[in-house]
Amino acid sequence: MTGTITREAPAGTAAVRPAAAVVTGIGVAAPNGLGTEAWWAATLRGESGIGPLTRFDGSGYSSGLAGEVPGFVDEDHVSSRLMPQTDRVTRLSLAAAAEALGDAGVDPAELPEYAAGVVTASSAGGFEFGQRELEALWSKGGQHVSAYQSFAWFYAVNSGQISIRHGLRGASGVVVSEQAGGLDAVAHARRQLRRGASLVVTGGLESALCPWGWAAYTASGELSTGTDPARAYVPFDEEARGHVAGEGGALLILEDAASARDRGARAYGSVAGYAATFDPAPGTGGAPRLADAAALALADAGVRADEVDVVFADAAGSRAADRAEAEALTGLFGPYGVPVTAPKSMTGRLSAGGASLDLAAALLALRDQVIPPTTGTSAPAAEYRIDLVTGGPREGRALRTALVLARGRGGFNSAVVVRAPAA
Repeated sequence: MTGTITREAPAGTAAVRPAAAVVTGIGVAAPNGLGTEAWWAATLRGESGIGPLTRFDGSGYSSGLAGEVPGFVDEDHVSSRLMPQTDRVTRLSLAAAAEALGDAGVDPAELPEYAAGVVTASSAGGFEFGQRELEALWSKGGQHVSAYQSFAWFYAVNSGQISIRHGLRGASGVVVSEQAGGLDAVAHARRQLRRGASLVVTGGLESALCPWGWAAYTASGELSTGTDPARAYVPFDEEARGHVAGEGGALLILEDAASARDRGARAYGSVAGYAATFDPAPGTGGAPRLADAAALALADAGVRADEVDVVFADAAGSRAADRAEAEALTGLFGPYGVPVTAPKSMTGRLSAGGASLDLAAALLALRDQVIPPTTGTSAPAAEYRIDLVTGGPREGRALRTALVLARGRGGFNSAVVVRAPAA
C-alpha cells in the first residue's frame, strides 16, 4: 500500500455533503495535567510534565526522562477483580472516557441500544500487560497466555472495557498506526456516524513505561539522551536530538451534528476534514507525503490553505524529520504563513495518545481563542522558516480553523481539519 492515499470521498462528489461530525466531550490524562481543564490550564502556562522516569528503575538505560501522568491512582478506576486483567493504559482510558461522557452530558443508558460505539487507537499499550504475562510464564505454577496472545487480546480489551463499563453496544474497533493513530481513530469514528451511529467514543491513550516498553523505545534510536527536562525534547530547534516518550492522551465524544443539536449539546467544533498517506518505502528515493495528507484533508474540509489559522505540528524532534515537516508547511502555506505550535513539547510524544491530545488542544484553542506555546524551543532553526509559537500563548488572532498533523513509525501520515462551531 506504499504511496496510497486514503480519503473520505472522491473529489467532485456531490453538492450534498454528509452531516458534520462534532466533538461534544473531551477527557484527558496527560503528563502535565489529569483532567481536561487542569491539563489545558497547565498547557497555557507552559508547564511541562517531563521529568525523571519513576515508574521503574531506568538508571541502566541511555534515556531516563519521560512524561508520566501525575496523581493517577489505578485502583480508583477499576475494581480489585479487574486489576489483574488490565494494565495502566486501560485504566487511563476508562478515566478519560468517563470524563468525556460526563463533559458531553451523555447518559449512555438513554441512548438507543446500538447507537453508540467505541473506536480507539493503540500501538504500544500492551507492553506492560505482555511483560506481566512473561513474568508469570517464568514463575512457578498456573497457566498463562503467550505474549503474542496477550497483545492480540489487549488491542481489543481497551475499547472493550470502555464499551462494557458504559453499555456502548454499537460498532467498535481499534486502529494501530502509532503516533498517527489518534487521528485515524477519529476518522474511523466519523465513518461510523455516516453509517448511522449517533455517538462514538474515540481517540487514544498510551502507556508503555515499563522495562519491556522502554527497551523498544530505546531500540528505535529516536529517544533523546538529554538529561535536562526543559531541553531534552525541543522540536524545530537547532539542537533537537530526539524526543521524550510519555504516557496519556485524550478521548473525544464524536456525535452526528443533528443528534447533538437535538439533545441541546454544546459542540467544541467539527471534524471537517481528514486524509492519510503513506510514505514510500525506505531506499526507493520517494519524498515524504505529509504535505499530501495535509492538502487532501483541507480539500476534504472544503478549506483553502489561507483559511487555516493554526497548525498543531507532529514535531518529531529530530533534525531530519523536523526539516521534512517544515518543508511540508512552507510548501502549503508559504514561509511563515501560519502560526505553528507543538504543545506535546510539554508531555513528550505519546504514541497513539499524542494526536488525539493535539486534537483536544486544537478544539480548546478554538474555544478560547488562544494558541498554546511550544516550550523548550526558544526559536526555531532559521532554515525552517516557520512561525513557531514560543515563549507563551499567543492571542489576538481570530481562530476558526485548525490543522492537526501526525506521523507514525512505518510511514503513516495523517491530517485532520477542525473548525469552530458556527456563530
